[in-house]
Amino acid sequence: MDAGRGDEMPDATTIVLADLPGRPCPVAASLELVGERWALLVVRELWLGAHRFTQIVRGTGAPRDRIAARLRALEAAGVVERRPVGAAGRHEYHLTAAGMDLAPVLEALLAWGRAHAVRADDPDLAASERLHAALVGAARD
Repeated sequence: MDAGRGDEMPDATTIVLADLPGRPCPVAASLELVGERWALLVVRELWLGAHRFTQIVRGTGAPRDRIAARLRALEAAGVVERRPVGAAGRHEYHLTAAGMDLAPVLEALLAWGRAHAVRADDPDLAASERLHAALVGAARD
């Protein structure tokens, strides 16, 4: 099959458009995989360099059980991979190539949030911007 035509066999990480309710399109398929709030915040934390479960929970502010469920779903979707660290059965989480492809989505949400979701005079905005810039710079190095 020609990968350029998009007619690959569906697998666990893809959505069959005909199975979606409403207007079937790649936007709907994408949201089916990563469109839940906590899922995108997990991707954000991984993108910013948090790889340990406790770091991800702290960065998102979500309950531990919710993050555990989102990590499992993102792993099943091929967005996140779990890597063993040490001998104690601990793991770290990392974005796959598909997960890294979400970076422009996060950057677009950041820009949209600055323009439409956060007041320009919000006292936490400047600190958030500095932290984000430092983390993104470190994550890209």
